[in-house]
Amino acid sequence: MSENDERTVDELLDGLPICMFTTITDEGSMRSVPMARQETDLDPQLLWFITARDTEHTQDVRARPHVSLSFSSSDTWVSLTGRAEVVDDVDKLRELWTTFAEAWLPEGPEGENSTLLRVTVDRAEYWDTPGGKVASVISLVKTKLTGDTYDARHGVVEPND
Repeated sequence: MSENDERTVDELLDGLPICMFTTITDEGSMRSVPMARQETDLDPQLLWFITARDTEHTQDVRARPHVSLSFSSSDTWVSLTGRAEVVDDVDKLRELWTTFAEAWLPEGPEGENSTLLRVTVDRAEYWDTPGGKVASVISLVKTKLTGDTYDARHGVVEPND
């Protein structure tokens, strides 16, 4: 990933804390669950999630680490693919722990069922409408009046870029 593209993805993710975290099940189908991103590291592009050890998505990650993450708002969309792994690190859990996590895992970061998922991003794709809702409405009107395509910023970020 180029440094500029990494920065763009990181800036877009800053306002998007929740994603649909998609794993591959034992049957080979895809399953998505909402997950709250705890932290993003840029070098390499890593995302951290607090989760329960006994969940289906955690078991899916252990067996098949390829995952897809989809983040969105009313004017920004980010799709990430990568490899996830279960990380048992109580110190990192304590560092990332939130009251939101405690609602799902009341035993705290030291609890037997508390663990982390770390995703190493292989590819990122984003769509963004700079200027927010007003710019989106203007772009839609322009599209209707002129037949031009919708104005949006789009990019693909891969490790070899």
